[in-house]
Amino acid sequence: MSIDPYSAKKLDTKYPCVKKTVVNGKLCVILDARSKNRALELVQYPSRAVLKNEIHELILTKETTAEPGTIVNDISYLGYFEVLESGVLWVGDKVFIGKMEIGVLAGYDMTHFPNHINIIIKTERELFTGSEINFDLGQLITFVYPER
Repeated sequence: MSIDPYSAKKLDTKYPCVKKTVVNGKLCVILDARSKNRALELVQYPSRAVLKNEIHELILTKETTAEPGTIVNDISYLGYFEVLESGVLWVGDKVFIGKMEIGVLAGYDMTHFPNHINIIIKTERELFTGSEINFDLGQLITFVYPER
């Protein structure tokens, strides 16, 4: 088995993505829960391929250290979304639900994989749940990479 280039620090850059297509989805579950000690383990990888019709979970954190390879504890749950077209999510993607910028993709927790990926979004706002912010079923979610 070959060595993972991210954990082995084999690349000359932390994140090699220069540009990518936008990934769109639609909310299919709205959540209303929080945890102060969730202990999500963000995998070392900055990218995850997502396929059309897959469903993944959206989790919000204010922890400024949240990035691949770290543990995230203080979180709120936003919801689940269905991927509308296959693409690649990348750490650093700006995340929008409707026209509201939610935050920046911080990483992925694989606790429930292959059922779904926990997608962790870092925000500077106070934490909120999908219910508290009145998200609607079918609402568009967009992941946009800020080109270098």
